[in-house]
Amino acid sequence: MSAVLDATAAQLSAAYRAGELSPVEIAEASLARIDRDDPALNAFCLVDAERAIADARASEERWRRGEPAGALDGVPVGVKDIFLTRGWPTLRGSRAIDPAGPWKDDAPAVAALRRNGAVLAGKTTTPELGWKGVTDSPLEGVTRNPWNHSRTAGGSSGGSSAALASGMVPLALGTDGGGSIRIPCGLCSLAGIKPTYGRVPAWPASPYGQVAHCGPMARTVTDVALLLDVMAEPDARDWSALPPPEASFLDGLENGVRGMRVAFSAGLGHVDVDPEVAELVARAAEAFGDLGAHVEAVDPGFADPRETFDVLWSAGAAAAMPGLGDPPLDALDPGLAEVVELGRSHTVLDYLAASRRRDELGILMSRFHEDWDLLLTPTLPLAAFEAGREVPKGLPDRHWPSWTPFTYPFNLTQQPAASVPCGFTSEGLPVGLQIVGPRHRDAQVLHAARAYEASHPQPTLAPAP
Repeated sequence: MSAVLDATAAQLSAAYRAGELSPVEIAEASLARIDRDDPALNAFCLVDAERAIADARASEERWRRGEPAGALDGVPVGVKDIFLTRGWPTLRGSRAIDPAGPWKDDAPAVAALRRNGAVLAGKTTTPELGWKGVTDSPLEGVTRNPWNHSRTAGGSSGGSSAALASGMVPLALGTDGGGSIRIPCGLCSLAGIKPTYGRVPAWPASPYGQVAHCGPMARTVTDVALLLDVMAEPDARDWSALPPPEASFLDGLENGVRGMRVAFSAGLGHVDVDPEVAELVARAAEAFGDLGAHVEAVDPGFADPRETFDVLWSAGAAAAMPGLGDPPLDALDPGLAEVVELGRSHTVLDYLAASRRRDELGILMSRFHEDWDLLLTPTLPLAAFEAGREVPKGLPDRHWPSWTPFTYPFNLTQQPAASVPCGFTSEGLPVGLQIVGPRHRDAQVLHAARAYEASHPQPTLAPAP
């Protein structure tokens, strides 16, 4: 039975349609895998087996009638514990949130999953309020990497990445305010995209403001596109959301990159990259030339925007506190408490100055993409490090953005950015390639990710422990 968990979401839908598999047997297999592996990985903070089986039985009946509810009918999905989910607590990794609720609402992405018949397996773990690039919290403990249990799964969507890479579910929801989809995808050999800001409706609005995106995570680019189709369905509660896409993200997914102008930046002009990671990513960039793209080594030409990001991110963390009842700082993750204090120290003028610098970076990248269809970089400058740490040993900067310099710049610019697996280090740890495109060109990014994936497939399901 566990072999069916190797199937992608697209393959499951095809098997349901052909009567070769049942949503109930898949839900049972998924729950059994969670029971087996989650004690070691800590991917889920909530599992509702009774509800998942009920969802699967309803799906099975719809398939029997030939009336599936949508593209994901009967497919198990992990929901990051940032998204409101009717009937389940959304604690966001925080002891400051009352589990009693009431929990009456679904976030737009969760509502879309229900409309499309998905089987919701449970809530995946996140650091407190999704504030950092690894996944651990005083409430939920440490989430571990399925490829090596001593290493981090990344964050803040680390529970989703651990669930995917271990085969617990084929699809999962993620959020990304500074790399929180791409970081765990890069560290766990997965595919995921931070779409253009507003492509996926979000409600309630994130306290981190317009650096925060919602997006899909999966083991294949096709499944990422399939889930993005659903997540991008309109929802009136997000007044800033983009209009619905004109076509499915699956349309033209196999079109490739022939003729595209592709810039490859090995370090953005200011980042030191682990030699093994650098070599694997350089090979991946070369592969785009073999696929028919015109590839050149070009840096986009901006200095590290860390100071700008820190102001906006810390202000967002501070802004989240009133919604939690202004808990004492010693009730929070100590690192988050530091970020909140930093945010409270900034003035309105500091925030406006950071916003102006952000605008300048956005204009620079918009002009860059007049000449270049895509930008390739490493997803991260290193492979997965020790679980339970915010930063690797030896780094002078104690906070997580220090080792994620390729991801947070493109939250500031709101561009679509994907991570796809591009190999493994000598220790057997995954490495990711980041593909960045102009705003609103999410489909183009997915086409490139799929072209690379198809020509250079990598393992995405970790070996059983």
